Amino acid sequence: MDKPKKRKSVFLLLGALLIAAAALFVFGWLAEEMLEGDLQQFDTFVRTAVHQLATPGLTRLMQVFSFFGSAAAVTAMCLAAICVSLYFRQARTGALLAIMMLGAAALDVALKLAFHRPRPVAFFGTTPSTYSFPSGHALGSFCFYGMLAAILAKRVRGRGAKFCVWMSAVLLVGMIGFSRIYLGVHYPSDVIAGYCAAVVWVGAVSFLERALSPEEG
Repeated sequence: MDKPKKRKSVFLLLGALLIAAAALFVFGWLAEEMLEGDLQQFDTFVRTAVHQLATPGLTRLMQVFSFFGSAAAVTAMCLAAICVSLYFRQARTGALLAIMMLGAAALDVALKLAFHRPRPVAFFGTTPSTYSFPSGHALGSFCFYGMLAAILAKRVRGRGAKFCVWMSAVLLVGMIGFSRIYLGVHYPSDVIAGYCAAVVWVGAVSFLERALSPEEG
C-alpha cells in the first residue's frame, strides 16, 4: 500500500475511533440520565408528538419498517449475505458479518439485562416482553445495514452510486428507529442509545479488522 493511501486509511480509522468514543460518552450520559429519571420529560414529549402523526396508512408503513429491523429479518438477511460471500469466496467478508451481528446480539442482550428498563405501553400492537434500553432494532439494523452498505459501496463504481448506497442505508436505519418510537414500543432515548451502542461496536470491529489485516505492499 503506497503512503498516501496508507495515510488516508489511518486517518479514517482514527476518525472512526473518535466517533466511537463520542458515541460511548453519549450512551453513558443517556444511561445515567435514564437511571435518574431525567429523560422522562424528553421521552414523553417526543412520544406524544410522534403519536399525533398517526394514520392507518402510516401505521402499516411503520410496521413494515419495524419488521426490517426485527431479529428474524436481520438474521435471515445476514445469513443470506454470509452465504453469498462464501459463494464468491469472500470468507473474510462473511466472517466480519458473522462477528458483527453475533456481537451486536450479545451486546443488546447484555445491555438490556444490565439496565432493566421497563417498556412503555405500546401505541399499536402488543408490548414486547423484553427490556427497553437500548433499542435492539436500532442497534442491530445500524450494524447490519451499515456493514452491508460498506460492502456494496466497495463494489459499485462512481460517487453517485456509492452515495445512493449509503443514503439508502441511512434512511432505512433511520426509519427503523423512528418506527419503534411511532409504534410506541420504545422510548426515543432507547433508540438513540441503540444507535450509540452500535457506533461503539462498529468502531471496535473496524479497529480489530484493521489491526489483524496483513500489510499490503
